[in-house]
Amino acid sequence: MPSVSNPNLPLSIIRFSTISAYRAWRHEALLDGKTVGFVPTMGALHEGHISLVKRSLVANDLTVVSIFVNPAQFAPHEDLATYPRTLPRDMELLKDLKVDVADQTSGDRVKRRVAAVFAPTVVEMYPSGIVQNIAEQKGAFVEVKGFGHQMEGKSRPTFFRGVTTVVTKLFNVVQPTHAYFGQKDIQQALILKRLCRDLLFGYPEHQNVHIIPTERDSTDELALSSRNQYLTVDGRKVASILIEALKAAAKAWTESRSKAECIEEAYRTVERKEAKAKSDGLQVVIKLDYIEMNDAESFDVLEGEVQRDEEESRVVILSGALYIDKTRLIDNILLGNASHIIG
Repeated sequence: MPSVSNPNLPLSIIRFSTISAYRAWRHEALLDGKTVGFVPTMGALHEGHISLVKRSLVANDLTVVSIFVNPAQFAPHEDLATYPRTLPRDMELLKDLKVDVADQTSGDRVKRRVAAVFAPTVVEMYPSGIVQNIAEQKGAFVEVKGFGHQMEGKSRPTFFRGVTTVVTKLFNVVQPTHAYFGQKDIQQALILKRLCRDLLFGYPEHQNVHIIPTERDSTDELALSSRNQYLTVDGRKVASILIEALKAAAKAWTESRSKAECIEEAYRTVERKEAKAKSDGLQVVIKLDYIEMNDAESFDVLEGEVQRDEEESRVVILSGALYIDKTRLIDNILLGNASHIIG
């Protein structure tokens, strides 16, 4: 096993499939006083994931990426069986990734690469077994009460139970100093920060769960997602409808218009874009799931007239979900001063 003490090693990524092997490696890193950055993923890596990995490489001695398609966060009708699994490609992508940083001890420039990939089996992660039907599940599960039924949880009621359970397991195994999540899944990231705070996690501490701005396609600002590859050619042409709708609502918000007017602007944008797609002869079905404004602390829906102050210290999550054919896309914009949330 390569030493964890040399910042220029390993030249190839160590891949762990068992918890015991990873823990032996992590113990050596702990003894050497190395910081460990962690990026949890379900694979099918894209530039959004890579942006998180780069943040970790810059800030930590060692970076670990997990690749695990988690059955517990898929409802029985969702796409577990067809979710893209591209481990060989993902490993190649990570192997070629490196950043130049200054060594804190010598000051010399060194190249940091991903140190390890943790790619466990389902049996390793769920020793009591796992099925998608929540009523039939056995064993220990984790739930953050009161914060998982709003926003995405309203459409996917078992989703956050599955996420908090698997991330708790991953944090217990990886023992990261810092962990990195994307803003695209803002509710998930904020719930995980709360999880670490409420359960007194030391690896990572809640303030070391970092939320990084969403990585977007440079042509139309579509949020990068592993599920984007499900889109047809026509579907990809209209996939930016959601962010365009959210931007229309955000513009109305900056003009001090009411919440109802902001949401109405978003709906009108979707309707116009849908009509344009039909007139262009695109073979695509567009179905809006929701667009809503929620408080970033409680996730409660903002009701009535929302009071604003000059500093906009209250952060509002403007979020939505939309189906392009059978592919469900999500996105969000944070309204107000979100500097204490993002970064």
